[in-house]
Amino acid sequence: MSRIGKMPVALPEKVKARVEGRKVLVEGPLGKLSFNLPDGINADVKDSNIVMSVAKGAVDKGALFGTSRARVNNMVTGVVKEFEKVLEISGVGFKGAVEGAKVTMQLGFSHPVILDIPQGIKMSFDPKQVVLTIKGIDREAVGNLAAQIKRIKPPEPYKGTGIKYQGEHIIRKAGKTAAGASGGGAAAGGAAKK
Repeated sequence: MSRIGKMPVALPEKVKARVEGRKVLVEGPLGKLSFNLPDGINADVKDSNIVMSVAKGAVDKGALFGTSRARVNNMVTGVVKEFEKVLEISGVGFKGAVEGAKVTMQLGFSHPVILDIPQGIKMSFDPKQVVLTIKGIDREAVGNLAAQIKRIKPPEPYKGTGIKYQGEHIIRKAGKTAAGASGGGAAAGGAAKK
């Protein structure tokens, strides 16, 4: 059984939670979130804690038990403090801007990339228009949106241009000229020995 699943989720002062059938509802200063419990997983609110449990006979639900508890914990955290993902855009002429409910990015394509900002998500660029901050109370929505944006132009290993997470290390490869210079000498030396 999951050790994480057995840990109760503590409710901060300003957070209210209730269970309606198979749905856990959490409400806090920043908004409301809900999560539908998988079959075989139960939740109860006891003494300002949400306690998760596995239904009798549902022995194979150990993995879902821990995941469900983590999802509920993320909801409780999110309604008090927003989750944040920061992306960096690097490349000559690569930049972006937030215009109303849309994000427009120039990423080296023949056309600008335009995305709608989902409801409940806040996005902003720094003054240099190369650092994109995504904020929201739903951790899954914030993470999925950041991953979706990164997939538009993943960082390439030669020049390092593209979209990456802030602090992410990109392993760089040597270009053809660097590889050719070192490999060419060895081939010439081998030919001279014959």
